Amino acid sequence: MTILAEPLLPETTRRVGSIVLLWHDLLEDTSADLLENTPQQVRQLVQEMTFDSFDHEMRELWQRSDLTKLFKLYDKTSQFFDAVWLRDARYAQLLKHTQQLITFVQQSYGELNIVKLAQALAVPRSKS
Repeated sequence: MTILAEPLLPETTRRVGSIVLLWHDLLEDTSADLLENTPQQVRQLVQEMTFDSFDHEMRELWQRSDLTKLFKLYDKTSQFFDAVWLRDARYAQLLKHTQQLITFVQQSYGELNIVKLAQALAVPRSKS
């Protein structure tokens, strides 16, 4: 829902993004399919957002649309709210990937709230 409160993105991008992010998680986390009346743009972006694995995403995301990369920053940022369960090596991969997304989104879309939020959350783990 963070995307819906982003004042610097056009309303259509916010609306489409909120639906894409919702449907993308539904496809990744359940056996459900998209509804038949899902708009083609949403269907295409959901497919672009969905990968077989995180390793596949890290390799292939950069060949996808700019909107997909924008929406992926929202997706990855949300993972930092509960990333305590990630092993250190996987956390480091998520961190590097998210930092690359931050750079791309900042250069392409400016100082969005998601950039600021991601910068605050996507930080190296402290060594105890």
